[in-house]
Amino acid sequence: MKSDPTVAAFPKPEVGPEMRGSDAVVESLVREGVDTIFAYPGGASMELHQALTRTDKIRTILPRHEQGGVFAAEAYARATGKVGVCMATSGPGATNLVTGIADAYMDSIPMVAITGQVFQKFIGKSAFQETDFYGMTLPIVKHSYLVLNAADIPRVIKEAFKIATSGRPGPVVVDIPKDVQQARFQPVFPADVAIRERKLPAKATDDELKQILALVGKAKQPVLYVGGGIISADACEELRRFAESTRIPVATTLMGVGCFPENHELSLKWFGMHGTVYGNWAVHHSDLLLTLGARFDDRITGEVTKFAPRATIVHVDVDASEHNKNKIVQYPIVSDVKHALGRLNALVEANKFKAPDIGAWHQKIAEWKRDYPLSYEQSPHILPQEAIQVLCELTRGEAIITTGVGQHQMWAAQFYDYTRPRTLISSLGLGAMGFGYPAALGAKVACPDRQVIDIDGDGSFVMNIQELATAKIEKIAAKALVLNNQHLGMVVQWEDRFYNSVRGHTILGDASNIGSPENLGGIYPDFVKISEGFGVKARRVHRREELREAIQEMLDHDGPYVLDVIVPYTEHVLPMIPGGRTVDDMIIK
Repeated sequence: MKSDPTVAAFPKPEVGPEMRGSDAVVESLVREGVDTIFAYPGGASMELHQALTRTDKIRTILPRHEQGGVFAAEAYARATGKVGVCMATSGPGATNLVTGIADAYMDSIPMVAITGQVFQKFIGKSAFQETDFYGMTLPIVKHSYLVLNAADIPRVIKEAFKIATSGRPGPVVVDIPKDVQQARFQPVFPADVAIRERKLPAKATDDELKQILALVGKAKQPVLYVGGGIISADACEELRRFAESTRIPVATTLMGVGCFPENHELSLKWFGMHGTVYGNWAVHHSDLLLTLGARFDDRITGEVTKFAPRATIVHVDVDASEHNKNKIVQYPIVSDVKHALGRLNALVEANKFKAPDIGAWHQKIAEWKRDYPLSYEQSPHILPQEAIQVLCELTRGEAIITTGVGQHQMWAAQFYDYTRPRTLISSLGLGAMGFGYPAALGAKVACPDRQVIDIDGDGSFVMNIQELATAKIEKIAAKALVLNNQHLGMVVQWEDRFYNSVRGHTILGDASNIGSPENLGGIYPDFVKISEGFGVKARRVHRREELREAIQEMLDHDGPYVLDVIVPYTEHVLPMIPGGRTVDDMIIK
């Protein structure tokens, strides 16, 4: 019988001293380079927390809710590209992680979620705080483990991190019964592990890539449609080189924001339901659409059969399951996108590739940019768009922005200019409200020298407002700029557009007092008092003349800060392509 040459090539494993299973978990995390874990304790995970107290190599941050912890771990990963790690106890502690795990799965974020489980002898017997967490997470993870033998811990943790980061990134769950945590054994720490076929992602062949260049050479109206896969693959520089050498305009998805500088002459910013008019029209009228690391989701395509109707479509993605799933394409190529772009650039240089003459296309796009910029009408009140523009100006576009979910999320993407990857951190595929402030904590811990601001809405912010306590106690100087309109703004916008403005339980404040931002009597909860109750500095502003000074005060403060900005609830996010419709139905005004 032949030995596996891949396994044989691995360095020898290291045998450690006898220890508990819980200490083996921590030691395995240290060996993976983990420096931070967001963990909330409980009966089934106490052994793990006790083990964490015995190391000085991992910072354990105590969130005030498990969902806050998993969102923070996600944002840590989004800001760094490293694996985010969170931990919870069994039962409700574990189930409180589910939304964040699903969010990481939807947005392809590398994360390992470790959960305590009841003693093995109680599994399947409806014991106190028992849930089948292994089973319930299978549809929303790359892999899920239930560890039944302490000797498996080093291998499982090693595999979990490798799976989370290999190919298309994603979350992995490791569920560990309490008796396994308590068991004493002599661990064997593998230097590496073999995983099934996706150990190394596929790589496009030069013949496939030469076909792409042949298509580019004939195109008159080409567009690069790029998504979060560019950021995951660390392929932003390769993308820039390819765009500049071919002169092809670049439209990103929201997940891809920052992978191509938005102040670049070739940038179309982002497109889709609330994306730029010129980005949407460019994709719609393209004759060649080069899709890299994106997945044709419904918020991008609208009515998919009418998406880019005249374009020849190339789709390069590391995940073969995305090919022809939502949109039938002519050239599906399974490849690591960094490799594909790197080889395309090499082929361009080696063959002295001549960029196509697309001057007329550039001129048409320039006209669209001139005639249909992202804009808003002035108001005597503070408008959300203005608040974000002022924030962008005062931070020189260099902050890391996190968001909740809703209108403010779209405005944050529209009116802040992103020139670097990993600077817009938002729940996009799942759209999980409550994401913004815990995410700001995770990003700030990951990047302590960067300014991190959560642009949030009052509805989304209040969902995880308890994490202000984490910010205070852990000394995490994450800021929150709350655009407070006392409504569930995005749902209200749809009510206004499609439901005759009938309010289906979307008013968050006192309905009898809702009106002008000058009428502050109905504005509650009082975020200033709540923040101060957590020991966090806060301020409310509702006059335009106060805005700039108040934002500067927030930025200058050396700790966490909440700025409650009162804005009208009548503002709509535009442009807007109604769900399931096409670019031809885009609402511009």
